[in-house]
Parts: sequence; C-alpha cells; structure tokens
Amino acid sequence: MTASTIELPVGDDDRRIARHAAAAIALSVAEAALPSPLPGIKPGLANIIVLVVLARHGWRDAAWVSLLRVVAGSLAIGQFLAPGFFLALAGALCSLAVLALAQALPARWFGPVTASVLAAFAHIGGQILVARAWLVPHDGVFLLVPMFAAAALFFGTLNGLIAARLLAATADADSAP
Repeated sequence: MTASTIELPVGDDDRRIARHAAAAIALSVAEAALPSPLPGIKPGLANIIVLVVLARHGWRDAAWVSLLRVVAGSLAIGQFLAPGFFLALAGALCSLAVLALAQALPARWFGPVTASVLAAFAHIGGQILVARAWLVPHDGVFLLVPMFAAAALFFGTLNGLIAARLLAATADADSAP
C-alpha cells in the first residue's frame, strides 16, 4: 500500500501571513506571562501586529493573523477550548468586524489610533457579552464595563500610537534611497 500525500502550494502571501502571525503569537504568549492588575485586563500587544498588517496588506490578511494568533496562542499557553479561548475568539471576531467597518472611514481623519481604539472597545464588548451569556449569567458583569472601557481606551490608544510609529518607520525605510 502506498502512502499518498497532499501538497498545498505555499505562496508569498502565505509566508507573509505566517511571519506576522508568528510575531503576534509570540507577543500573546509573552503577554500571558505578564501579571495583570485585574483578570481580563491586558495590553493586547499582538493587536499592534494586526493593525500594521491591516494598514499594509488589508483586512483579509489582518483577519488571518488575528485568528491564527487566537488559536495558536491558546494552544501554546494551554488554553485551547477553555473559557479564555472563547473570550479571546469573541473579542477577536468583534474587533475584526469593527476593523472591516472602520476601513470605510476617511483615512484623512481616521488612522491606526482610531482603528485601534475602536477595535479595543469591540474586543471588550465581545468578551463581556460572551461572559454574560455563558460564564457569569448575571447582569452584575456589566458593572465591569467602565473599568474595561478605560483599559480599552488606554491600551487601544497606546497600541495605535505604536502601530502608527511602526508604519511611519517602515514607510521611511521603504522611501529611503
């Protein structure tokens, strides 16, 4: 009996997405090791990579990077299919939906910082809704919204500024003789 193999062609887009996803996964794993002042409040460093990919390569690539980060990151830290995985997935899906809509905003007034803040609010919104529907079936979970919203505003702004700086630095490097 002969073994059959299936070979999938790997293109430049696949390699680029894999490189960015690997960076996002590494940041997620590193972030998981950081102490958190309150459960659920994290800086979302991997979202910097997603924002850069969104700006340079579009929503499709950003979605791949984000979803690969959630799945592979949860596998790496041993949280796959645990409640934290579903919270992260809900947050990622909501933020990706908002980023898809945000691309229609005029680039003249809305950039990486705006996209990052909108995505951060969508992320916590998705997480709160999943937590309320599944983990904490009580409206008291909504009392956490102001604290999570403040964290989303702070970290969303910070991550957006870092992404904008990275995009500007790479644009300068690309235009250098």
